[in-house]
Amino acid sequence: MLMIRFARRGKKNSPFFRIVVSEKTKDLYGTALEELGWYNPAAPGKPSELNGDRTRHWLSKGAKASPAVHNLLLAKKVIEGKKVSVYSPKKGAKKGSAAAA
Repeated sequence: MLMIRFARRGKKNSPFFRIVVSEKTKDLYGTALEELGWYNPAAPGKPSELNGDRTRHWLSKGAKASPAVHNLLLAKKVIEGKKVSVYSPKKGAKKGSAAAA
């Protein structure tokens, strides 16, 4: 299954992300099918650049966007829809997990 997702680059404590199309099970540090753009969360003025035409092409071919990329595509108005939750709590973790003694 093809996924559009972030591939992390940059130095330690200074992340920079490339938006790539790759097989879901493939390592993100290897080669990707295509690089669609980039996202820099620390950049003040222009934090991202994205090729919308190629992104729509891959989505029409059946590629799925990761939740974080999906929300970025919504913000850039490449696709329409609702935001999805990126955070998912760990299984087994409960509210107030402090030991009740």
